[in-house]
Amino acid sequence: MGSELIYRGHDAQPMPDTYSPKPDKPWLPVARAMRYLLREQRLVFVLVGIAIATLLFTVFPGSPSTHSGYGSGQYEPIPGAHMAHYNSFNRFESEHALYQQRAGFGSVSGKVPLGLKRKGLRIVVTGGAGFVGSHLVDRLITRGDSVIVVDNFFTGRKENVMHHFGNPRFELIRHDVVEPLLLEVDQIYHLACPASPVHYKFNPVKTIKTNVVGTLNMLGLAKRVGARFLLTSTSEVYGDPLQHPQVETYWGNVNPIGVRSCYDEGKRTAETLTMDYHRGAGVEVRIARIFNTYGPRMCIDDGRVVSNFVAQALRKEPMTVYGDGKQTRSFQYVSDLVEGLMRLMEGEHVGPFNLGNPGEFTMLELAEVVKETIDPNAKIEFKPNTEDDPHKRKPDITRAKELLGWEPKVPLRKGLPLMVSDFRQRIFGDHKEGVASGSSSS
Repeated sequence: MGSELIYRGHDAQPMPDTYSPKPDKPWLPVARAMRYLLREQRLVFVLVGIAIATLLFTVFPGSPSTHSGYGSGQYEPIPGAHMAHYNSFNRFESEHALYQQRAGFGSVSGKVPLGLKRKGLRIVVTGGAGFVGSHLVDRLITRGDSVIVVDNFFTGRKENVMHHFGNPRFELIRHDVVEPLLLEVDQIYHLACPASPVHYKFNPVKTIKTNVVGTLNMLGLAKRVGARFLLTSTSEVYGDPLQHPQVETYWGNVNPIGVRSCYDEGKRTAETLTMDYHRGAGVEVRIARIFNTYGPRMCIDDGRVVSNFVAQALRKEPMTVYGDGKQTRSFQYVSDLVEGLMRLMEGEHVGPFNLGNPGEFTMLELAEVVKETIDPNAKIEFKPNTEDDPHKRKPDITRAKELLGWEPKVPLRKGLPLMVSDFRQRIFGDHKEGVASGSSSS
């Protein structure tokens, strides 16, 4: 029997010519959201979180006196003993406009809102127990900042910062910057390094390690915590200059293998590292080139000309002049330098900046000023000059005047008596203690 194909046309269903999707259910998004919340008890967790937050805000309400600017929930009146410190803050509010946003005000323009006081910064000062560092610490503490002093006491003295002991905004760490240090700070003033020939020639390898490795460690800290870094370089980067006066664009005339090169080249390398971190890692940096500075708390026998002359004249010894005494130096009082460092740190310019007094004196002229101040009958003794001693040194501070609004205010004849008073107290105080101890032992 043959197979037959039977076509049943009447059983075929007509196919629609176009596709029409099913209409959306109006409550589908709501249903999906409810299923998501109900699944795995998510709704329970949301309700518990709301309850906890409500309880916390009820038990610990925010204080309305947030105008103190210190983030505490309660405003405390300032004790009368510290009113002088807080009154002095107002002088620096305009200078710190750049840091108001950083200090927690959140203002793009950096201005302090009405009714708010400036919040202190957390600042580390390496070498802060030394001559310049201790005066800088005084100013920062008075301004209301929290200061951490890092010093290994090679040339620094605890007596220079002892008056801050007990202040909750002051900390002292005995530490060598050649070793890494981990801190959380807003600013770093890097002053650590022996600055007088007697001290930096004592251990030249240690001196250049402090300048290079110590600066690397502090720059690394600044990079890690986002702190602004200020390097205190020196006029010694100009060496025995062939340009007079010295401007910041002058590259210098330095002996790279001399007895002073551990300090001169060490500081030049520190400047190089600072700029490399600025260009390569985006670290905010400032560079100051410090010229001869004098004032209270200088080391008495550190070999620098001002301290030498003053100590020798007080002890009735001949003042030692090396060479013919016609070498020139420029001398700035320490308070002028501290003002310049703070303005540089708070400004917008990297530098380098010369910070010094352009008033120029020969060594013989300086000796005459010391004689007028201490003893008109003081004698002068000439000795052969030391190796690589610069013949002239005078800063051009035009750039600091224009960009920082800074220039020294204290002339030599006004600042020197203040230093003499400090030296007289320390020299004769130590002498009397020595005589008393000697007589008791005998």
